Amino acid sequence: MPNARTARLSRRGLLAAGGALGLGAVLTACGDDDAKDGGADTKGSAKSGPWSFKDDRGTTVKLDEAPKNIVAFTGVAAALYDYGIEVKGVFGPTTTKDGKADVQAGDMNVSKVTVLGNVWDQFNVEKYAALAPDVLISTMFDDAGTLWYVPEASKDKIAKLAPSVGISVFDRQLTAPLQRMWELAESLGADMTDAKVTEAKKRFEAASERLRKAAKAKPEIKVLVGSASPELFYVSGTNLSIDLEYFKALGVNFVEPTEEAKKATGGWFESLSWENVDKHKADVIMMDDRSSAIQPADITEATWKQLPAVKAGQVIARSTEPILSYDKCVAPVEALAEAIEKAKKVS
Repeated sequence: MPNARTARLSRRGLLAAGGALGLGAVLTACGDDDAKDGGADTKGSAKSGPWSFKDDRGTTVKLDEAPKNIVAFTGVAAALYDYGIEVKGVFGPTTTKDGKADVQAGDMNVSKVTVLGNVWDQFNVEKYAALAPDVLISTMFDDAGTLWYVPEASKDKIAKLAPSVGISVFDRQLTAPLQRMWELAESLGADMTDAKVTEAKKRFEAASERLRKAAKAKPEIKVLVGSASPELFYVSGTNLSIDLEYFKALGVNFVEPTEEAKKATGGWFESLSWENVDKHKADVIMMDDRSSAIQPADITEATWKQLPAVKAGQVIARSTEPILSYDKCVAPVEALAEAIEKAKKVS
């Protein structure tokens, strides 16, 4: 991990800045421009016959039958779970220090999956092999095809044990990866006509329309997206993260980092000392909800507490790495819509 870099920042550094940048580590690997089209090749189903799926690298994985032993990044596993597809193993933030499910695990019963690694750069290859995996599935935060949370040091060993599928969550709007996860779940045998599934999609569409109307009604409300670490406060740009690109397209007025700052981080974010946390004026603040970031209630910096949005109670959580099921994406959209609807102009 320390050896892969983007714009002078290590992957570890980008991870630390996670919430601000939508976890956009720009890493090194081989990609395929066909991934932009994202066509799913879903010949066969989980019921019988051969299975194939064309992922967002442009790579088509073909198996004699739909994979049963699935290993996936935690957030991907959580999305598939919402569609009725369960995995054998996961890697990525799965449990908190007290043993409870991490926010990125969604509704999964984390006690029933094999956790291959719970933190960055941790992946037990021996346990992975013991699962006899049919396929490994992860997201990708760059256009080079790098599988998220698959360690650089062991990626070649991991690749030899099973084919992989990558779903891009880089530089596109939220609806694109949502559709791709839908297609993947369907190819794996999920019933996409189930009432729970179709209703979730309708609720997401309704929430999106609500956000569009709220943004149009209050264009003066400026929204800042942040993430907190002990040393620094990170202000996210909106051009690469799937949720922020989507919200911006719906009309939300976001605070943007300076161009100079974004250039230093590959376009993702601006880092500020806590003394300068008031550099950007905002009426609503969205804060990284992942366990890797300090949560608003635990921020003790006096400069944070003096921010107008904080004093006004206009701070909400941001699902920095959205679980890509329609069910899990409803709440973040509704929360932002409500925050804008209720917000007072304080900046």
